[in-house]
Amino acid sequence: MGIEGLSAADLEALLASAESYAALAEAPEKKLPTLKGRTVINLFLEASTRTRTSFEIAAKRLSADAVNVAGASSSTTKGETLVDTARNLDAMHPDVIVLRHSASGAAHLIARHVRAAVVNAGDGLHEHPSQALLDAATIRKAKGRIAGLDVAICGDIAHSRVARSNLLCLTRLGARVRVVGMGTLVPRGIETMAGDLASQVTVHTNLDEALEGADVVMMLRIQTERLAQASLFPTSREYSRTFGLNAGRLARTKGDAIVMHPGPVNRGVELAPDVADGPRSVILQQVSWGVAVRMAILAAVGGRKDAA
Repeated sequence: MGIEGLSAADLEALLASAESYAALAEAPEKKLPTLKGRTVINLFLEASTRTRTSFEIAAKRLSADAVNVAGASSSTTKGETLVDTARNLDAMHPDVIVLRHSASGAAHLIARHVRAAVVNAGDGLHEHPSQALLDAATIRKAKGRIAGLDVAICGDIAHSRVARSNLLCLTRLGARVRVVGMGTLVPRGIETMAGDLASQVTVHTNLDEALEGADVVMMLRIQTERLAQASLFPTSREYSRTFGLNAGRLARTKGDAIVMHPGPVNRGVELAPDVADGPRSVILQQVSWGVAVRMAILAAVGGRKDAA
C-alpha cells in the first residue's frame, strides 16, 4: 500500500516507465491507448490540487475514462462509511480506484472490500507513495542519479506522509537522508523506518548543520491542520527565523544543490520567495513529473486487483 512494499527494483521500474511517459507532455497529441476502455475513479475525500489533477490528467492521457468524486459531493457527508462508499463505487465496475483520505490505512482498508485496483494517493500520516516517486524522478533528472546523494528533508516530519515515503524511497535508491526539524516535530526513532538502511538516515534539530554540503533540500510546510497541540509550534515568524530556507542558508549546500517542496508552499515561512522562485528551485518540475509518474502507476495497476 505504499513505498514500504516496493523493492529498489520495483522503484527503478516505475521510474523508468515514468521517464518514457514524460516526453508525452511535449507531444502535440498527448494520448496513448494503454488504458483504453478502462475506468479510473479518483475518490478524494481530503483536499488536494496537484495530486488529484495530475491523476486525472494521467488517466486521460492513457485513454482511460476518469471520474472524480470529491469529499464535499460524496455520501460520506451524509454519514456513509468509507467501506460502503468504496463498495458502491466498486459495484459500478471501475478498474482502478485512486483514494486520498485523512485516515492512515484507508487505502489498505478498501482494498480488502473491492475488486478494483486501489492506488494510495495519500492516507493520513502514513504514506504518499506517488509523491515520493515523483520526487525521486525529479532528483534523478536534475542530478543524473540518486545513489550517493545527500538529501535533507526539513520541516514538520511528525505529520508528513511525504517525509515518510521519501525516507523509504530515497534510501532504497541509495541516497543518504538527513531528517531535520524542531524537536517537537521529529518523531523519536524516525530513522528506524528505513529498516536495514537506518544507517543511511541521520536526524538533526539544527537546520544550518543539516544543510551543510547537501545535494538536495526538500522543504515541508507545517501542517497546522494536523497539529493536535498548539504548543508544538511557535509563531510563524519565529519558525521562519530558525527553520526557514533563505538564500543565506542555501549557500551552505553544494553549489549545484536543488530545492524541492511538495506544495502547497507557505511563502515566507518554510521557504523564502526568492528561493522558491530562484534558479535552484525544481518545484514546478516536481509538478510536471507528477503526471508522468502517475501515468506509470496507473499503467502498472490498471485492470489488476493490486494497490500501489
